[in-house]
Amino acid sequence: MKTNLHLNDIVQSQVISAIDSKDKIPIAINSECNVAFLLTGDILVLPSYIKQLHDAGMDVFVHMDFIEGLASDKSAIDYIVKEINPIGIITTKSFVIKLAKKQGLQTIQRLFLIDGNAVNKGIEITQVSKPDAIELLPGIIPKVIDRFTKKSELPIIAGGLVEHPEEIHMALEAGALAVSTGAQTLWNQGF
Repeated sequence: MKTNLHLNDIVQSQVISAIDSKDKIPIAINSECNVAFLLTGDILVLPSYIKQLHDAGMDVFVHMDFIEGLASDKSAIDYIVKEINPIGIITTKSFVIKLAKKQGLQTIQRLFLIDGNAVNKGIEITQVSKPDAIELLPGIIPKVIDRFTKKSELPIIAGGLVEHPEEIHMALEAGALAVSTGAQTLWNQGF
């Protein structure tokens, strides 16, 4: 694990491949992305998915909420650290962030922003859980990205509903470190 690195040091391509099916793994491997968010699989196939991505030189974050067979508890984090060895995890759950940080994993707190109250609550949540980065969804709201970057020193990753290069540009211009997208046509945009 590269736990001593900050997320700003890890992200080379400002587009992150959000892999939501096993068929996208080879496409991600052959893309310009150096970071992958793994949003698919179960505890049986997870080691092989991670190995493929690691062998290609990619840093992998496992989305704890999407992997079948993983509970949101200490045992799941122990399993991830000992058997899977990703660089970090993504989750919506603050207590999982705290557990993962204790194990030395990089952490990304995923927040769904639907209104002003969700933005304010998200800022409060991340001040308590202290993730290494925040992923804001939907990622096509530059106004909110800008607001978060002014209120939080954490790196911001925009994700969700990003389908066009100009949406990536807007998110980056608003202050996002990177943009995660499942739109594989954007994985080679060279941002």
